[in-house]
Amino acid sequence: MERWGLLLINLGTPDDPSPAAVRRYLAEFLDDPRVIDLPGWKRWLLLNLVILPFRPRKSAEAYRKIWTERGSPLLFHGQDLVAKLQTALDAALGEGAAKVALAMRYQSPSILDALARFQRAGIDRIAVFPLFPHYASSSWGSAIEQLNQDAGRLLNVPTLQVLPVYYEHPAFVRAFGAVARPVLDAFQPDRVLLSYHGLPERHMRDGDLSGGQHCLASATCCDLIVPANRFCYRAQCYATTRALVPELGLADGSHEVSFQSRLGSTPWIQPFTDHRVVELAQAGVKKLAVLVPSFTADCLETLEEIAIRARAEFVAHGGEDLRLVPSLNSHDAWVEAILEMLREHAPGLATPTAAVKPEGTPEPAPE
Repeated sequence: MERWGLLLINLGTPDDPSPAAVRRYLAEFLDDPRVIDLPGWKRWLLLNLVILPFRPRKSAEAYRKIWTERGSPLLFHGQDLVAKLQTALDAALGEGAAKVALAMRYQSPSILDALARFQRAGIDRIAVFPLFPHYASSSWGSAIEQLNQDAGRLLNVPTLQVLPVYYEHPAFVRAFGAVARPVLDAFQPDRVLLSYHGLPERHMRDGDLSGGQHCLASATCCDLIVPANRFCYRAQCYATTRALVPELGLADGSHEVSFQSRLGSTPWIQPFTDHRVVELAQAGVKKLAVLVPSFTADCLETLEEIAIRARAEFVAHGGEDLRLVPSLNSHDAWVEAILEMLREHAPGLATPTAAVKPEGTPEPAPE
């Protein structure tokens, strides 16, 4: 009987909040040509002469602000999610029928190590669930490229089934609603900001399947998902927002979209979160809630960039309070959402037919 594995993939995190560990992480992350899409020699110069001599110490200071006794939030939330999914699959399929593991695109636990552990456990068919709701070459694309490379390095190449992006899947939307509604109901914000990770504008244009005629060519280019922009990260973020607004019961004019975490001087997709936080405070908004729907686990970009840094800027410019709505992390609604998507796209893993039969169980008689 074929056994299944479920591999969750997230971006990555330093091993600890020291400058040396952060440098190792950034060196691997930013040397990815899908992240800094420059010719190799230009990327090397930028990385080794501009970024790595200075940024690790500053980033390490930020990581220390969010580090916990359990270590990196991104890592332990992923570990908690694995544990809950393993319990759910054991209950549904029988203990030992499926195995769940977490891997990071950068640093550890690595994708290659996870694949090798699956094979040692007798698992050769793996459902792959990237923990990125939206497609971007620098996240989803990079993770799947590395997955295929690492799988190909194994003598016995496993069978991989990658689940599709889920930026507007009803299960994902319901899970975010289950997490966000209690926070919004208690906080009663004047304004809701849906902040997504940013990307360079050229990523949108380069991925435009119309040959550059659609993405960022008009103010309405992201109003619908059409063949030309079906891989467009920005369009998918707006689609997530359109799905979340009724789920959260947000009134017209009470919410907006922005993009955070930009790097360098190249044009990035707008509006910018850090600018909007200041502008909203100056415009008289007193209570601002920030949702981060491109992140499924709290991390540096949510806990430090939004809950600490953006909150301080908001208050400094006249606001009273900024509240970060937590990511999905290992919330029970997120566990059920993942199971629902597995039942839809990998039914052999998520239904009892995949369970390993106890020895001696007779086969059903033919009808």
